[in-house]
Amino acid sequence: MRSSRRGFLQGLSMTVLASSLGPKAFPEDTRKKIGLPIAFSTLGCPTWEWQKILDFARQHRFAAIELRGLQGNLDLPSNPIFASDRIEQTKREIRESQLKIACVSSSANLYFADQEKRSKELGDARRFIDLASSLGAPFVRVFGGKEESDHSRLPDQETKARVAAGLHELGNYAGPRRVKVLIESHDHFTATASLQDVLRAANSHHVGLLWDAHHTFADSNEEPEFTVKQLGSWMGHTHLKDSTGSGEDRHYVLTGRGNVPIRRQIESLRSRGYKGFYCFEWEKLWHPDLEEPEIAIADFARVVGECMGERQGCGV
Repeated sequence: MRSSRRGFLQGLSMTVLASSLGPKAFPEDTRKKIGLPIAFSTLGCPTWEWQKILDFARQHRFAAIELRGLQGNLDLPSNPIFASDRIEQTKREIRESQLKIACVSSSANLYFADQEKRSKELGDARRFIDLASSLGAPFVRVFGGKEESDHSRLPDQETKARVAAGLHELGNYAGPRRVKVLIESHDHFTATASLQDVLRAANSHHVGLLWDAHHTFADSNEEPEFTVKQLGSWMGHTHLKDSTGSGEDRHYVLTGRGNVPIRRQIESLRSRGYKGFYCFEWEKLWHPDLEEPEIAIADFARVVGECMGERQGCGV
């Protein structure tokens, strides 16, 4: 009897969850009134074709997408849909889908001391800036980065100086192209103090921060209210994701199922009048065992939509 009852309840739970993943999880007039500034990164759907990305985003009421590779190819400037004889069509497809490009995300790392490696990374970043400019996208993401052999918790002064110099140089290149360069809170640069050091030293109106809210909380043990208070003026774009566990033993889970304080992260940003997008970064490309994007991305839209629209907790 218990087994039968348990099976019924499990089936009922799955039915409720499945029904909640669709774009009509809350009333259409509510969605239109709210105008939710949510986005998702294409890192989370590495096998999807371009048109499927646009269609899915529009169906699930996303306002924007972040470009982080397409069909597994991370070198976006070389993608045929951005070629000179195709890019106008691509831009038209984005407009017709009523979407924006929230950010064009590169893999450029600025920590290198070796001049040849450094020149290559800066050159790659400039290519992404050119693409963002062509698409009318406001931001390009770069990393501070760190050597794999470097096991220190924080970057040293020389590393911070190189990263700041790289940001300043890229800011000078990006400014005339109406693009801002954002360093992501990632790798060696998840602590507020380190990020403040490099952003101040970069000393550029065309440089800012992509706040990966998961990493400052999970890696540097910072509460979101503290991080936003200290770094909010630099924040142009935000990554959100959830996980369970602690320290290095963390596993990504669907939004609201973990212990990352996503509701507080959102409320901290909103309290400062943050104008950017709240972007779901589902690392499916790096972790193929994660839930499929059709489920995870739609679920993010539902959970965060309810949180932002109804001021309820961002949970199930």
